[in-house]
Amino acid sequence: MKSAIVFTGTGPILILTTFSSLNDPGFIEKLTVKGIKKFIAYELDPELVKIKYGSLYDTVMNDVKQSDDLRVLDYNGHNVFYNFAFSELGNPILHEPK
Repeated sequence: MKSAIVFTGTGPILILTTFSSLNDPGFIEKLTVKGIKKFIAYELDPELVKIKYGSLYDTVMNDVKQSDDLRVLDYNGHNVFYNFAFSELGNPILHEPK
């Protein structure tokens, strides 16, 4: 499972995904369906996310209403932004429609 902060036009969200890459066309299509067509994403260490989110992480992972390929762990932009240091972010993935 990959974890990432995705910066969108309305602010950052924290997602969990089974896609092998944040550049995967399937991942991009899932975001597009949710109205996210342009974004900057940073991969995070999944263990760090699990530690910081604790029982909420477990709850989201056990939610049968969400698909395994894309789960939103936190959509409170302020919380997402301040929960991680810049040094904890991976390299940026930039995407915009052609």
